[in-house]
Amino acid sequence: MKLHQSVGPNPRVVKMFIAEKGVDVPRVEVDLMGGENRQDPYKGKNPAGQTPCLELDNGAYLSEITAICEYLEEKHPTPALIGSTPEERAQTRMWTRRVDLKICEPMANGFRFAEGLPLFKDRMLTVPEASPGLKAMAKDGEQWLESQFKGPWICGDRFSLADILLFGFIDFGFQVGQPLDPGFAKLTDWYNRVKARPSAAASA
Repeated sequence: MKLHQSVGPNPRVVKMFIAEKGVDVPRVEVDLMGGENRQDPYKGKNPAGQTPCLELDNGAYLSEITAICEYLEEKHPTPALIGSTPEERAQTRMWTRRVDLKICEPMANGFRFAEGLPLFKDRMLTVPEASPGLKAMAKDGEQWLESQFKGPWICGDRFSLADILLFGFIDFGFQVGQPLDPGFAKLTDWYNRVKARPSAAASA
């Protein structure tokens, strides 16, 4: 296997997942700032032009962070970061989907359409007028999760892909003008717990 990675929250999620697994995956750096990911030969690996992309031993390529993490979980089932039973896996997938739709996606596009506009305007469809609403949606998603949070982790007593995904984007938000509201006490405590994990530093 080989991970084609770059800067950004999406590669961060996969790198942190790999660090939690304790597996050794060779890395290839893709120049996102220079637009390498939007050109050949990288687009031959991932036609969507996004990072990361996992190159498999059989020459196939996987993209989309949840698909990559699902594959790695099946190849290296312990420690279980998605789940060791059908019930645990379903719960993790449910919360991962909620986190992605309610927080990660609107946060990322809120950035791409505003602070990131000079980088993204010639690479993808951008809607600058949508940015304030998207940022508001991400914060509303955080508020909703705060109200639902039981802890210590998103899936209760199991640290999972849902935590890794959310941390990758919350940490990114601090860097791009969408910091976590300190009034969300449960999520702030959660964020500090995740940040203290060795995998957080290893994936930075």
